[in-house]
Amino acid sequence: MRAISLSFSATLVPQILCDDVNTRCVSVPVIKSQLQPTRRRSFTTRIPSLSGTSKESRNVQSPTSVPVRVANELLQAGHRYLDVRTSDEFSSGHVVGAVNVPFMLRLGSGMTRNPKFVEQVLTHFGKDDEIIVGCQLGRRSLMAASELISVGFTGITDVAGGYAAWVQNGLPSTE
Repeated sequence: MRAISLSFSATLVPQILCDDVNTRCVSVPVIKSQLQPTRRRSFTTRIPSLSGTSKESRNVQSPTSVPVRVANELLQAGHRYLDVRTSDEFSSGHVVGAVNVPFMLRLGSGMTRNPKFVEQVLTHFGKDDEIIVGCQLGRRSLMAASELISVGFTGITDVAGGYAAWVQNGLPSTE
């Protein structure tokens, strides 16, 4: 099996900050990737069979990821929020109006993938709905968003930083 190496680059863009016209303006460098959503990238991967030879090739598309403030703006513009955390995590606080479908389920001291995840998502959303997918820190939502895209969902956006970043930024939640 061949490993895929991904790299990330960011560009510093000067951002001018002024309180009002009578004060001095300050130029602050801002990382460009925080200002705009990450674009979806397609790549081809070979899926190994049990014998170790490549069984099939398929095109895998990674989801668009946006910072929590952009996700909040999308929510206000009519997108719907899918929270993929466990039910316990969700009940301790969540984004206002979020729908909870766990991507992972607690099993003993560990976690296992929810085998009915896509089926459960389809009871709440259509494949063409504009959906913001979030979790606690951003890892599960990225996996969940990728899976939804792979089964034909077209309006998927991942929340970078998850619910922890959402709360840290003081965005609306039930907490």
